[in-house]
Amino acid sequence: MTLAVSILPEQQLAVLNVAYRKAVARKRLRLTAGAGLFVAALIVASIGAEVNLRTLFTYFGNFVSYFDRILTLDNGQRVWTNFGEWFWGWHNWLKLLAETLLISYVGTLIGAVFAFALNFFAAENTSPGPWLRFVVRRLLEFARTVPGIVFALIFVIAFGLGPMAGVLAIAIHSTGALGKLFSEIVENADMKPVEGIRSTGASWLSCMRFAILPQVSAGYVSYALLRFEINVREASVMGFVGAGGIGQELIVAIRKFYYSDVSAILVTIIVTVFLIDITTGWVRGRLFGKEART
Repeated sequence: MTLAVSILPEQQLAVLNVAYRKAVARKRLRLTAGAGLFVAALIVASIGAEVNLRTLFTYFGNFVSYFDRILTLDNGQRVWTNFGEWFWGWHNWLKLLAETLLISYVGTLIGAVFAFALNFFAAENTSPGPWLRFVVRRLLEFARTVPGIVFALIFVIAFGLGPMAGVLAIAIHSTGALGKLFSEIVENADMKPVEGIRSTGASWLSCMRFAILPQVSAGYVSYALLRFEINVREASVMGFVGAGGIGQELIVAIRKFYYSDVSAILVTIIVTVFLIDITTGWVRGRLFGKEART
């Protein structure tokens, strides 16, 4: 089959060619200007943050040598040549790791309960009034904006060293983070069941219980499990300020230059986080898979 191709006059082709070149030139100019602004902003930010490339490359060897030291036993051998000596304190470390997990679990559970209670008031489509939504949202913003380690330090000063400070810090931060996520799930819920239940004269609480909650419960559990993963890592760091858990033992090992102990504790934490991540990921996958089938 023969196709007829129309050929424009030379004058019209020249005009189109000029317009095309101008459009390409304008696009290249915008890209160049954008790249220039990005580089300029990066340079200004680096100066403000006192980022010194000379210092970075001069002392980078210290960074590498530290990892070399934490992978070496006191007798000069590599840590993997003698696991018995490397993990000599595993009994105590496992107890502290269990304490870290309990801190994360209790803090996440408390935070999830408070987030569950507050998220309906923070969601735009379920809040009883705009003033209440404004107050609850600001409260949740405060809870999640302040870093958890700052809360932990405050509670250590108030209640003393120990797991209680870590639990309270994680609970408050989890309330803010999960409250935001839960409210977003509620805002994406289908409101037709709410209208149907409300037409029967049901109360606001009944509408949330029978119309909204069945739609969002799987998402709640998924985000709570994800938050638990994050809180395990946060609880490990909170031990640096005395909030209990294996972090306290890690900071002691760092300060006293027990290099092989540092690597052993880090490996213990990393393996635990990996296992929790795999397990909770599988549970979340099952939840969303079940929800999709229903």
